[in-house]
Amino acid sequence: MPRYYQLESSDGIRYRIPREGQMRTDVVVYASAALLEHIKLDLSLEQAMNVATLPGIVGSSLAMPDIHQGYGFPIGGVAATDFEHGVVSPGGVGFDINCGVRLVRSGLTEQEVRPRLAELVEQVFQDVPCGTGGSGFVGVDQKQLEQVLVLGARWMVENGYGDRRDAEFAEAGGALDDADPRQVSEKAKKRGRPQLGTLGSGNHFLEIQYVETIHDDKAARAMGLQVGQVVVLIHSGSRGLGHQVCTDYLAQMGPAMKKYNITLPDRQLACVPIQSEEGQAYLGAMRAAANFAWANRQGIMHFLRRSFRKVFGAGARLELIYDVCHNIAKHERYEVDGKKRDVLVHRKGATRAYPPGHREIPLAYREVGQPVLIPGSMGTASWVLVGAEGAMRETFGSVCHGAGRLLSRTAAKKGRNAQEVKKKLEEMGIVVRSETRDGILEEIPEAYKDVDEVIEVVHRAGLARKVARLRPMGVIKG
Repeated sequence: MPRYYQLESSDGIRYRIPREGQMRTDVVVYASAALLEHIKLDLSLEQAMNVATLPGIVGSSLAMPDIHQGYGFPIGGVAATDFEHGVVSPGGVGFDINCGVRLVRSGLTEQEVRPRLAELVEQVFQDVPCGTGGSGFVGVDQKQLEQVLVLGARWMVENGYGDRRDAEFAEAGGALDDADPRQVSEKAKKRGRPQLGTLGSGNHFLEIQYVETIHDDKAARAMGLQVGQVVVLIHSGSRGLGHQVCTDYLAQMGPAMKKYNITLPDRQLACVPIQSEEGQAYLGAMRAAANFAWANRQGIMHFLRRSFRKVFGAGARLELIYDVCHNIAKHERYEVDGKKRDVLVHRKGATRAYPPGHREIPLAYREVGQPVLIPGSMGTASWVLVGAEGAMRETFGSVCHGAGRLLSRTAAKKGRNAQEVKKKLEEMGIVVRSETRDGILEEIPEAYKDVDEVIEVVHRAGLARKVARLRPMGVIKG
C-alpha cells in the first residue's frame, strides 16, 4: 500500500517531500507536472523517502525526472553520505555496477550510411556479441583479468584494444583508484572473464544514430559534432561480474547491519559504515567491477571500429567523445551548508554532470563542461548535454541517466508481437537486430517516459545544458 506523502513546490519543477518519521532529511524531486503523474504510479518516491533514513546522509535524498522503482534505492536516485561517518549501500549502486554509456563519433553522414545501414547493423551484430550469457572475443586468463580489474579501459588500450586517447575521454580516465580484485569472489571472476567486450541483454544496446539538431554550437564544436553526422551510442555495464559482486555483498550486509545496530525501513537498503571492514571490502570490489565495465565498453568500441572498416573501408574512423557511468558510488568533495565535505555519492541510474572549469573534465571539454549522455528509447531520441553549475549546488554534480521506464518489462511485452514492432520501427527508418524477441518487446518506445520532457526539466533546473539531439537509425540488442 503506497504511503501518504506531501509534495511541495515553489517553481513547478522542484518538488519537496518534507522530513518525517525515521527520515533524517527531506526528498527533492526534479520533475514536470506531467512527469510527476507518471512517477506517482510506482513506489519510487516512497523508496526515495526510505533512502532519506540512511545513517550519515548529507543533503537531500534526490529524485531525478527519470526516476522509477528499483531495488531498495529508486532508479534515478542520488544520495550522498558522509565519508567518515556515513554508510555505503550496494542498493544505491545497483546490480549492474558501472552500467554506463559511451558516445562515438564517425566522419560519415546519415546520407552516406543510410544506403548500407542494414549491412552495417548486421556486421556489428556479428562482431559485438550480445545476449544474456555471451562470450566475447577478448580472451583473458586469470592473471590478465586481475589486471583488467585494476586498470580498466587502460588495460584494453595498452593491449591493442583501442587508441591512446580513448581512456582520457572516459570518466575517471576509465579506471577508479583503489580497486581491490582480492575482494571480488572467484564466482564473480568466473562469470565475468568470458564476457569482456560483450553487450549483454535487457536494456543494453548499441545504437547507430545521427545528429538531428544542435542546441549549443560551442559545446558541439568541442565534441566534434555537426548536424547530419553519424554517431554511435554504446550502453553496457559490468555483466555477470558486477551482478555477482552486488549479490555477494548484499548477502553479507544484512547480518552486518545487526553488528552495527543499523535499522532501516527496507531490508533492500542493506548498508554498513563506509570505514568498516565490510564497507571497505565492498568498495574495493565495486571499483574493480566498475573498471571491468569501462574495459568492457572499450572492447565493444574496438570491435565496432572493425565493423565500420569492413563496411566503409579502412578510412572509416571512429573517435570516442566521452564515456560516463550511471551506477556507481564515488568519493567526492562538495560544499554543503557553507562547508567543504567529503562524501560518498551514490548514483543509481544517475549521471555525473560537472560544470565548465572542473579539473576532472578532459582539457578538450573544460571550457564547455563535462559531456552528459542521455539515451531515450530505440524509437525516439537520445541527447547530449553538458554539466552546469546548478548540479554542483543542488545535486552533488548529478543529473538523470535516461528517459526512465514507464511500463514494466512484463507490461511492455503483453499483447505485442516482436515482428510487428520491428516493422513499425523500420517504417520509421530504424533497422533493429536483436538476439531475442524479448530484447525488442521489453524495450519498445512506449515502455519509456518522454525523453524530451525529462531533458527539459534538467535544462530548466540548471543542472545541465542541451547540446545535441540524436535520432536512431540502427539498433543492436541482446
